[in-house]
Amino acid sequence: MKNLLFTITLMICSSVFGQTTELKYAEDVKSIDAIINAYYDVVSGSSNDPWEFERDKYIHSKDAVITRLDENGKAESHKLEAEYIPIGLSPKEDFYEKELKRMTTQFGNIAQVWSAFEIRTEPNMASNIKGLNSIQLHYENGRWWIDSWTCEMEFDKNMLVIDFLKKE
Repeated sequence: MKNLLFTITLMICSSVFGQTTELKYAEDVKSIDAIINAYYDVVSGSSNDPWEFERDKYIHSKDAVITRLDENGKAESHKLEAEYIPIGLSPKEDFYEKELKRMTTQFGNIAQVWSAFEIRTEPNMASNIKGLNSIQLHYENGRWWIDSWTCEMEFDKNMLVIDFLKKE
């Protein structure tokens, strides 16, 4: 009886005080542009802003894979949850990923987004720290999902962002 009463109380409180994840982030996944904007919003913010782990998980598919290439082109891949471990253990700092340019290709329910960005410590101050994301998405059950993304930072010997920004 106690469990039933607790469950009913929890359901009432949830419906009165909280939104479901689907309602809370529905706008984030309605289009490719919306989900990519959410992708950058999730990682960007001041040190006083809370981490948005729930939102980040919502825009990614269950088995999303993240791959980063080092300056020698060596890839390191892991699941989305592995991103949260070092983030959660470190104090949050002012960090803003500002998108510089996006190119999207879509065929049916799959999409590929190329997105150049720069990393800033203040939202309106440009920096020389730039990178390129390759983001793969699919459309299912009335919404978009990020399945994977690969990131390569720009280095002296690889000017990939400058080359990408020149493309039409």
